Amino acid sequence: MKAAVIVFPGSNCDRDMAVAFERAGASVTMVWHKDTEFPNDVDIVGVPGGFSFGDYLRCGAIAAKSPISASLKAHAKRGGYVLGVCNGFQVLTETGLLPGALMRNANLKFICKPVDLKVETSRSDFTSGYNAGDVISVPVAHHDGNYSVDDETLATLRGEDRIAFTYTSNPNGSTADIAGVLSENRRVLGMMPHPERAVDVAHGGTDGVAMFRSLADGLVSA
Repeated sequence: MKAAVIVFPGSNCDRDMAVAFERAGASVTMVWHKDTEFPNDVDIVGVPGGFSFGDYLRCGAIAAKSPISASLKAHAKRGGYVLGVCNGFQVLTETGLLPGALMRNANLKFICKPVDLKVETSRSDFTSGYNAGDVISVPVAHHDGNYSVDDETLATLRGEDRIAFTYTSNPNGSTADIAGVLSENRRVLGMMPHPERAVDVAHGGTDGVAMFRSLADGLVSA
């Protein structure tokens, strides 16, 4: 598996994501936001958490206009895999690769703590290492994690089994407790919790390991 991790000014989880990919057996290239292309034969692009461009204007909005984002969209359009976490999820909604928007948390406060997630589907290479209905613990750290969609989009996500994770106790007010969603082709996942911060015992938990392993296994099989 060949992975690329985008680095924006203000990214602070890029190294965590790179380490998580590497531990799953991937070779990883860090890609600066002003670059215009990814390395050849990249299987998956990681869009990390943090505060790209200081979250000015709107979280992820400026990053979505960076030179590398055009290649990100092209990569996804041709069937490449993309994992966007936290600020990366915000970037994916701003680029139109995923529906919805990430709004201010309902309590208007920054949230940083482990949360329990319910795995809603195992029908993706991101989630095939879990069983639907499993409850896993993954950290969150965000101020704008309130995932919002209209009723029609929510019905589509449910009907197409594209809700990957939900919160068991919603910390931010997200529509239908949604913590992560998949694209139509199930090759793009955006989620607010940080699985890359749950891959080492020193992190306090390893429930994120199965995601990166299942990705590696799925891409090797493909």
